[in-house]
Amino acid sequence: MSARDRILAKLRQNAPSTANALPDVATWFATHRPVESMTDKAKRFHHVIELAHAEVHAVNADTWTGKLHEVLKARGIEKLLVAEGTPHGDAALDDLPPRGIDCSVYEMAIEAWQSELFDDTPASLTAARAAIAETGTLILWPDALEPRLMSLVPPVHVVLLDASNIHNTFYEAMTAEGWSSGLPTNALLISGPSKTADIQQTLAYGAHGPKELIVLMLGAPEGAAQ
Repeated sequence: MSARDRILAKLRQNAPSTANALPDVATWFATHRPVESMTDKAKRFHHVIELAHAEVHAVNADTWTGKLHEVLKARGIEKLLVAEGTPHGDAALDDLPPRGIDCSVYEMAIEAWQSELFDDTPASLTAARAAIAETGTLILWPDALEPRLMSLVPPVHVVLLDASNIHNTFYEAMTAEGWSSGLPTNALLISGPSKTADIQQTLAYGAHGPKELIVLMLGAPEGAAQ
């Protein structure tokens, strides 16, 4: 027996047994967090993500572009990066330029406009796939139309979230949406603007990536924005 074979034999001999049944994760989460109404989930998500310095606005299908215009103008922002070919991106392209907001689109390879993205793009708009109420977390699945850099580079990141897609827990999000059947190359979990802490345990926001996170919560039930 070679040295390699002896090492592998010892590893197999001392490997932990897998004969025991796996933990019943579903039952644990069922008792950990009872099922909540859409209103309760939206309220809890709103509360928790605001604790992480995000800004949340309840909107509907007719008002969200108006609210977007309002929050941009309040910050003196006149340029927005949007994803052309998406419903929210096309709605912004139709509605915002007549109101004085210049909408640019991500239509070239990053090498062709890297300087413009990093130096002359103050804000971006993306959509969230879903959210997690327990931790106040947005779930983004970037794709070819809405690349990952759109949510990582501009100083102000605006996210459109459908309140009906807020889950109680991370486990519920994974199981309800069937994540085990396939994930994108990048899946982002965002719980507020960028932050970091130094060795003195001082938490600083906006240190790298977006300095502000603004959530437009679409279709939030009455009372969810309180």
